[in-house]
Amino acid sequence: MSNEPLDHVDHILAQWRKERPDLDVGPMGLLGRLNRLSTHLGREVEAALLKHGLSSSAFDVLATLRRAGAPYRLSPGDLLAMTMVSSGTMTNRIDQLEKAGLVERIHNPQDRRSVLISLTEHGLAAVEKAVGAHVENQHRLVAGLSEGERAALDGLLKRFLRDFEE
Repeated sequence: MSNEPLDHVDHILAQWRKERPDLDVGPMGLLGRLNRLSTHLGREVEAALLKHGLSSSAFDVLATLRRAGAPYRLSPGDLLAMTMVSSGTMTNRIDQLEKAGLVERIHNPQDRRSVLISLTEHGLAAVEKAVGAHVENQHRLVAGLSEGERAALDGLLKRFLRDFEE
């Protein structure tokens, strides 16, 4: 074990090792820390985005449209492919964003039977303002790690994630 101070997960692992010494709970530590970290990071991201009047789920859709490039529109299917939500969840998000005047449904000029989801001017302005603050917040959240640590962690997580997304 390293000289690092013990954390909450270490205490959970110690309890399991005492109660069930027959189990290898090593992966529980890794996954428990990832889960707890995800919860903490999610709260921090949500708080920063709410300062700009957006939830993280609304920002996810708006940012996906924005990074698609001008004219900032995608099919609902493309939005689904770029996010990790169900069709019903995406429909609900689009409905809410449309009510707020941040996106609009337009007829697809290539196929009038289908629609595209497009950023409105208001939606573009909102995401432009929020994305700068979001990136600044992300820098704050990783500031405790050196550049080398960030690169190493990023590489490991990329490799780990690849097993689930291939």
